[in-house]
Amino acid sequence: MTAIVQTESTVRERGPVTGFLRRLFLGKPLGAAGAVIFAIFLFCGLFADLLAPYGYNQVDPINRLKPPSLAFPFGTDNLGRDVLSRVLYGAQLSVIIGFCGAALATVVSVFIGVLSGYLGGKFDIVVQRMVDAWMSFPDLVILIVVVSVLGPGMWQVIVVLGFLYGIGGSRIIRGAVISVRENTYVHAAQSIGAPTARVLIFHVLPNVMPTVIVLFTMRVGAVILVEAGLSFLGLGIPPPAPSWGGMLTGSGRTFMYLAPWLALAPGICLTLVVYGINMFGDALRDLLDPRLRSEEHTSELQSRQCIS
Repeated sequence: MTAIVQTESTVRERGPVTGFLRRLFLGKPLGAAGAVIFAIFLFCGLFADLLAPYGYNQVDPINRLKPPSLAFPFGTDNLGRDVLSRVLYGAQLSVIIGFCGAALATVVSVFIGVLSGYLGGKFDIVVQRMVDAWMSFPDLVILIVVVSVLGPGMWQVIVVLGFLYGIGGSRIIRGAVISVRENTYVHAAQSIGAPTARVLIFHVLPNVMPTVIVLFTMRVGAVILVEAGLSFLGLGIPPPAPSWGGMLTGSGRTFMYLAPWLALAPGICLTLVVYGINMFGDALRDLLDPRLRSEEHTSELQSRQCIS
């Protein structure tokens, strides 16, 4: 029993970050693997200028369509450009678009969801019917129409994806706010005449932050995947920018049988990063959900009592 108490006190002394990482790697191995994959791609995207051996648009006609080798680990495309360098710069674009699009989507979701869930009444009914109408349209149709009007480009894609996922994701935030709104501390703040803004900032938002963090994490992978789909359709980032989707639809599809590495390299990277982000987001949801944490803590205490 003394050893158990000492172990618990040691975990508390390590701090919340160390405890979170410990629970992630010990309790959620798939989530930990996803976090490592995501961290690797994030590092490659942030430092693509230093890691890439060549420029993303550096043409070398003599070495066109070369298979993977020591000089070109991922081979070269039909213009002699190094595929590894283009994949690294594509990771940079994916990181920018994924984080910016997910951040905009999260802000929109929080703004709509918090106001709708907290105010309730007719305002909530009107807002939710508008959200239902928005969600009734297929996402791909909205993306194609809006991007066709605005034109292809990185910031156009970020804005479109941010509002598309932000409006739909507001229902998740609204559900979390409704459950928090009924707690005693919120009613106490309202009873003493606290302004609505103060209640939202100091009492509601801190208690829905786990949901917001998980929603942001899941949106990063979704934005990266949809941007690749738009680039594959020719509506994303215009060439010669090395978008993974653009690499798949360009030389990757044209020379698929002659040079399969042109499609395999961006396709595998896209699969790994989306898989890693989704696994990490799923583990993050389980670790930050207070209901699941309380159940896990209760079962752990019961097992320790049985052992003691």
